[in-house]
Amino acid sequence: MPRFNQYQQPIGDALPDWQPVSQPPRVTVSGRYCRLEPLAIYHAEDLLAAYAQAADERDWTYLMSARPKDIAGCRTWIDQKVSDPSLVPVAIVDNRTEKAVGIACYMRIDTSNGVLELGHLTWSPLMQRTVLGTEALWLMLKTTFELGYRRCEWKCDSLNAPSRKAAERLGFRWEGTFRQMMARHNRNRDTDWLSIIDGEWSAIDRAIRQWLAPENFTADGQQIQRLEDLHRAV
Repeated sequence: MPRFNQYQQPIGDALPDWQPVSQPPRVTVSGRYCRLEPLAIYHAEDLLAAYAQAADERDWTYLMSARPKDIAGCRTWIDQKVSDPSLVPVAIVDNRTEKAVGIACYMRIDTSNGVLELGHLTWSPLMQRTVLGTEALWLMLKTTFELGYRRCEWKCDSLNAPSRKAAERLGFRWEGTFRQMMARHNRNRDTDWLSIIDGEWSAIDRAIRQWLAPENFTADGQQIQRLEDLHRAV
């Protein structure tokens, strides 16, 4: 039912118990296939080797930075994220190899309103289109909503179809396109905005948990049910 104030103007739902939330903590969060560790300089060697698995730099086309060329450049790139007070960066470590294979950040963190964004997603070929990559993002989402955030955002270049597809596969909903939002690498960037809100998380969480379950994979690691189908079923 719509709510109205004393002037008979429609107003938003009441939040009588709302309190600001805390920033995501810089702690290790473990899953079955991977763990999220606070990003640190010592991850540089692993990450440089992981990104070098790619034959070219097409995975970096829509990112702000270029692929690090050497260990010094990788350490500088990591230090820029670690020292940025607006970011909470994590290294994604493969539990099987004990090697860091990618990074991600909590960013645009607004504790007063309970909103943050998952960004700076820099997957290496060692985690692209793997169960590990899905679990890493699920761990980040799980942390977000367990801390009491009301909204988690995902933004990408509107021409970056794989990024938007990855977000929608997880359960993010497209909200619109901000035209000419950025001028990056001497070119225009329109930005797609997607989100998950707290009222949607329970069903999304159930679907992702079902997809991640060992019984959803064959002996050779092939999925039995697609995540997209599990979202529709819950």
